[in-house]
Amino acid sequence: MDNKQLRQAVMDELEFDPRIDAANIGVAVDNGIVTLSGHVGSYVEKVAAEKAARRIKGVRALAEELEVRYPNDKKTADDEIAKRAIKILEWYDLIPKHAIQVTVQRGLVVLSGEARWQYQKKWAEQAVRKLSGITGVINNIVIKPAVYQSDIKKKIEEALARHAEIEAQDIRVTVREGKVSLEGRVDSWEERRAVENAAWSVAGVQAVDDRLTIVR
Repeated sequence: MDNKQLRQAVMDELEFDPRIDAANIGVAVDNGIVTLSGHVGSYVEKVAAEKAARRIKGVRALAEELEVRYPNDKKTADDEIAKRAIKILEWYDLIPKHAIQVTVQRGLVVLSGEARWQYQKKWAEQAVRKLSGITGVINNIVIKPAVYQSDIKKKIEEALARHAEIEAQDIRVTVREGKVSLEGRVDSWEERRAVENAAWSVAGVQAVDDRLTIVR
């Protein structure tokens, strides 16, 4: 698929998704690297546009430059967003309540603090993404697990071997101080995400450097 065909495929997918108003979204493609520009009406729509672009076969990387523009009558004060963010985090029993801090500036929500598991960090971000009036989310939550570093590599490799969608023999895993590097080849974005999810599912993982190459 050449750049022109890939650009049209991404544009068609944006138009097809009912969550997205593609009228103000620009799409540029260079050697499989897709750039989304322009503006959307909410952060949820921004995330949906990014996911739509990634669904297209042939997309190797995504540069997302979309701006969230709320109508003046829909803007929400930062203190109100912060109160709602704290409240929604309290609804989730598996998210450490008093270990996560929330700050908001011009609609941009910043999460900080500590969690023991990656899924707790991920769920906290997903929870606040649902709030109206936000322009973005920065997740600075640090993973502080109660595990031995030497166990991480073994557990990741075991998880990859169990996963039916993953060709584990083509993937190399290295771990240093909780930071995981993934190298090798996968067949699709779906397999790449499955490998990343397997790595993040292990307690003690603080960062994942995904160097996997998609071979179609």
